[in-house]
Amino acid sequence: MTTCIRGASWLVMWDSAHGRHVYVRDADIAFAGNEIIHVGPRYRGSVEAEVDGASLMAMPGLINLHCHPSTHALTRGLVEECGNPRLFFSGRHLFRQSFENFDDAALLVNGAFALTEMLAGGVTTIVDLSHAYPGWLDLLARSGIRACVSPMYRSARWYTDTGQETQYEWSDDDGRAAFAEAVAIMDEADRHPCGRFFSMVAPAQVDTCSEAMLRDSITLSKDTDRPLHIHAAQSYAEFSAITRHRGMTPIQWLHHLGVLSERTLIGHAVFTDEHPWVIWPDRNDLRLLVETGTSIAHAPTVFARDATVMNHLGRYLRRGINVGIGTDIHPHNLIEEMRWAEVLARVTAGTRHCMNTADVFACATVGGARALGRGDIGRLARGAKADIVLVDLAHPAMRPVHDPLRSLIYAAADRAVRDVYVDGVLVVERGRVLTLDREQAGRDIQATQERLVAAVPAHDPEGRDLDAIAPRCLPVRDLGSS
Repeated sequence: MTTCIRGASWLVMWDSAHGRHVYVRDADIAFAGNEIIHVGPRYRGSVEAEVDGASLMAMPGLINLHCHPSTHALTRGLVEECGNPRLFFSGRHLFRQSFENFDDAALLVNGAFALTEMLAGGVTTIVDLSHAYPGWLDLLARSGIRACVSPMYRSARWYTDTGQETQYEWSDDDGRAAFAEAVAIMDEADRHPCGRFFSMVAPAQVDTCSEAMLRDSITLSKDTDRPLHIHAAQSYAEFSAITRHRGMTPIQWLHHLGVLSERTLIGHAVFTDEHPWVIWPDRNDLRLLVETGTSIAHAPTVFARDATVMNHLGRYLRRGINVGIGTDIHPHNLIEEMRWAEVLARVTAGTRHCMNTADVFACATVGGARALGRGDIGRLARGAKADIVLVDLAHPAMRPVHDPLRSLIYAAADRAVRDVYVDGVLVVERGRVLTLDREQAGRDIQATQERLVAAVPAHDPEGRDLDAIAPRCLPVRDLGSS
């Protein structure tokens, strides 16, 4: 079936001659099946379905280059002020073992909730960095989203007794069972009948994978032509641990092993040897990223919550490093993530205007596509996948409309996202997710969080309840019976 979005008031078109997005006015976009067949002036071909674009902006679907849909939404309302327990920047370092005891049912509930949130916000492709759990691929398939399935594995579990120093518990098999499971899931994803899945080799963190595991991951990536993702340079504690044990920075250690390449994606890369908070004699990390063509997944919000920041995104872009945008944890709102990315880049760059809205929008679209080795997503162009987002220009939060991307990113965000197509299929219509029940997902995650909260005393080493570990922002007053 051929669908035409007729006379879009604004359309974000890919200009292949100049390698950038451009605005066009009063334009048509047509797609047949899952492929865009026309972007430009009036489409003259036959059409089976037509959408009036008079008060709409058509733009490419967004790419969430780094997210963990199966876990983090369950911590909403618990961790925003006590620091991210996974990066232990606060004294609440026992929160993780006391609350995050997620069974398979909790992982599915969390995943469904996060997927509806991302679809409603205009995300059409995700890099799903999850540890394998039953029902994972079935849930992704039902959602209708395009997914790079990236099952994480590692050689060691990290923990902290004090919140100040990282310790590691190395598995007896060096993580080989988890590695084998990840390979099986990647194979299953690549042959899934939905046709929207591809996969990525994903050793979890630079400090939790042994040298042997990292070398085998490189081999797997090359032999299967899959990209490779790893978390690295994501915290000061990790930087210190690697430099202490390896005598080089996390980025330099990965380069030494041969991990860095055009097919490699690093989650975060915040604490490089050029970060002003790091004391290190050399300044080689960004140069190595440029020379190897390694991409970065930038997720500013989670770091800003912990009072840390990349220094700065404009520096990475101007050096020629390919950067994509991810949400990492909740909220999975990639449009607001773009806003934070540019605002924090301005703050850290000072008076220098280091980047602009066009840069950050490119990161969330073609930057993500480039990191994944995909030339057919992140752009509205003939031959690209029909991953299309329609923005309601008449929404009050979009008014006045002079520059629609600025209105979307700095004011309206997901509120103005009206319709979303993934692979040519309508998955969000007038703000309502069609593939999964978002309202039910909200009820399910509420009940699941309450169940996990009730179980906290049984898991906390001191038998405390959640209020003692992560108190609410205001005291709860008991008014008694009337």
